Amino acid sequence: MAGEQAEALGVDLFPGFAAANLLYRDDGSVGGVITGDMGVARDGSHKPTYQPGLAIEGRYTLIAEGVRGHLAQELIARYKLREGVEPQTYAIGIKELWDIAPEKHEPGLVIHTQGWPLSDVAGGGFIYHQENGQLAIGFVVALDYHNPHLSPYEEMQRFKLHPAIKPLLEGGRRVAYGARAINEGGYQSIPNVSFPGGALIGCSAGFVNVPRVKGSHYAMKTGMLAADAVVDALAAEGPASLDAYRLALTQSWVAKDLFTVRNARPALAKFGVFWGTVYAGLDLWLNELGLGFLVPWTFGHKPDHSQLTKTAQSTKIAYPKPDGTITFDRLSSVYLSGTNHEDDQPVHLTLRDPSVPISVNLALYDAPEQRYCPAGVYEIVHAEGADPRLQINAQNCVHCKTCDIKDPTQNIRWVTPEGGGGPTYPNM
Repeated sequence: MAGEQAEALGVDLFPGFAAANLLYRDDGSVGGVITGDMGVARDGSHKPTYQPGLAIEGRYTLIAEGVRGHLAQELIARYKLREGVEPQTYAIGIKELWDIAPEKHEPGLVIHTQGWPLSDVAGGGFIYHQENGQLAIGFVVALDYHNPHLSPYEEMQRFKLHPAIKPLLEGGRRVAYGARAINEGGYQSIPNVSFPGGALIGCSAGFVNVPRVKGSHYAMKTGMLAADAVVDALAAEGPASLDAYRLALTQSWVAKDLFTVRNARPALAKFGVFWGTVYAGLDLWLNELGLGFLVPWTFGHKPDHSQLTKTAQSTKIAYPKPDGTITFDRLSSVYLSGTNHEDDQPVHLTLRDPSVPISVNLALYDAPEQRYCPAGVYEIVHAEGADPRLQINAQNCVHCKTCDIKDPTQNIRWVTPEGGGGPTYPNM
């Protein structure tokens, strides 16, 4: 319905085509995007169905591809948009949909939790009683955790075993699964949002209010501000710059909202979860009272990938085996995500150095990619009589971007798979 409304207003939609690359003008500004090539075999050769990517040109290009988008990452690096700001930090959110017994369903009920089963790792759960007897349940784990043995997926499964939660799910049926990274850096991690020829909007720039659990309205508002700047720039026939959007943003309620909560999330990393929560509560309370001038400082961040400790200094975590009723294994979960990728296509999870997964990740961190991935994409294979090797099951990928974020040497690079490959998330 929304697509039909957009087309009625003159918007061209290209479903099933991913914006794989950026199109640059001779003057260095962005001139549009290029969709991914279709019909490329795994070995890079062209299949009979090969079609080269389509260049889609535009005077201005607004990047709204969500958290840790590959085009946004390229733009941030190319135009040095992150100079002078803190690194972005993230969490991974894992979510399931359940059809539960009618007598257990309370339409509109929302429950948020913090902590359990995590131990001094920022995170918590959510339960939403949705329409038609359906329950959305999920768990969020901050990706600045230290223990390489921690598995966000397994923490989600443990969360469902809490005595206040398990009875809700008993007798129900799990019908969908998904996972996605979440921006958590806040105000101090927002990069320069404008670049020659376009701008970053929504989660591409990191507009998320962590303590208020809000982001969608920021995405809409920043999109509106950017659209206004584009209209004015086109009318003025001025240079390919949207600095007016950046200025409007600093004067908007989006910036004011994020500024008042800027210390809440980094406080948990600075002081630990318990005392950090106490501090965050006090900080938020003072801002609510208009006394924010009493806390003029702004806490910084460290990149999530730099936070892992080596296995020699870490404690293994014993996770319970899935029971197939309340808790489940990863592969059955991936099945429910509807994930599908064409088998004979280049692997979209690439390694900058193929030796690093064994020489560094396995040797120092017991290959944490086996655990931080919620889809079982990464697997260390120990074949008899052979050295261990990393196997990448790219067809399982649910596009959460966690590997691109948490890999300790930033050796994993997520690129665009062919066409519309990936998960399908109805009602998620």
